[in-house]
Amino acid sequence: MSALLLGIILVRAGTNVPTLAAAIARARPGDTIVVEPGLYRESGLVVNKPVLIRGRGNPVIEGAGDHTILRVTANGVSIEGLVIRRVDPSNVEERAGIRLDSVRACSIRGNRLENAFFGIYGSAIADCRISDNQVIGPGRAEQESGNAIHLWSSREVTVEGNRVEGYRDGIYLEFVRGSRLTGNVSQGNSRYGLHFMFSDSCRYERNAFVANGAGVAVMYTHQVTMIGNRFERNRGQAAFGLLLKDISDSRLEDNQFDANTVALHMEGANRVVVTGNRFTSNGWAVRVLANSQDNRFEGNSFVGNAFDVATNSRQSTSTFTGNYWDRYRGYDLDRDGFGDAPFRPVRLFSLVVEQNEPSLVLLRSPFVDLLDAAERLLPILTPETLVDKRPLLRAPRGAS
Repeated sequence: MSALLLGIILVRAGTNVPTLAAAIARARPGDTIVVEPGLYRESGLVVNKPVLIRGRGNPVIEGAGDHTILRVTANGVSIEGLVIRRVDPSNVEERAGIRLDSVRACSIRGNRLENAFFGIYGSAIADCRISDNQVIGPGRAEQESGNAIHLWSSREVTVEGNRVEGYRDGIYLEFVRGSRLTGNVSQGNSRYGLHFMFSDSCRYERNAFVANGAGVAVMYTHQVTMIGNRFERNRGQAAFGLLLKDISDSRLEDNQFDANTVALHMEGANRVVVTGNRFTSNGWAVRVLANSQDNRFEGNSFVGNAFDVATNSRQSTSTFTGNYWDRYRGYDLDRDGFGDAPFRPVRLFSLVVEQNEPSLVLLRSPFVDLLDAAERLLPILTPETLVDKRPLLRAPRGAS
């Protein structure tokens, strides 16, 4: 029986189309290639015509290790339902399980990639969709590992519903514009769960970044929107839930920061609106350096953090208003829901730690409690401008 029928090519051992390579060679534009269950040892495959490649019953495409397994060079290609594994590290090329080169309107959906140097790599692509894939890395040392999903010089790409772990960076974007990341889970990566560089006008929402070397780094970027994400248990000596470095005109809304070493670190971040976020059980909830200007914090909730706000300067143009602070001990005589006395979120001891990190061992000592009490009565060292003049008496709805 022929494996070719009505524009559908079946790949199956023992037929006249026993390999995916043979199917691609036979295919015409618009054909569907159905890969039947089994193990296919192939690599260096080039998809150079618009076809749909669909796995049935999770067929395994296992590479030899020394090449990219599937390289897409045609527009309109869809790849779904495959298990792709084994691409060894290289110091001279970005080998990947699936690589997209200068293509448009491609879809990579519902695949599982295992033990690949780079998982899914897109270079100069547009209007593509990468969704519902599992990309499981080898857990190698950072210098020997690539990224699970890597996009370079691309635009209008949707990355949705993927689960990535065991890589250097879970998701990496550089020179990417107008793209959207939604509903992804990035965990257990050695450097960042998500790494943005020079990627303007992007939006990410409802993602989870859990137990990475650091959660998310957004650098040298403008007009980024970050809504409804979770940053959890990103811990270590230099670990952040979210690092904002040299970005501007962006928005953080309704995100959850829980049990991070530093939940939100802002360095050279300007005109960022931080609203409706929940900071719980972090070491440092927010660290705003002096070179960050005109940021606004409003309607956020700070609960159970060692330090709510820290800075390296007594002057700041960032403003805090209408936030909930579990350390606030004020009153509300006019019953409008806001404290009548202002709250100073920067503890004196946090300034000491900024200058001398080993002093952190004294955090729970009576001496530190005495410092904080003295500074509340007579604030002379903590920043004059970092004051919430209308602190909330109750946490906003939905806050932890």
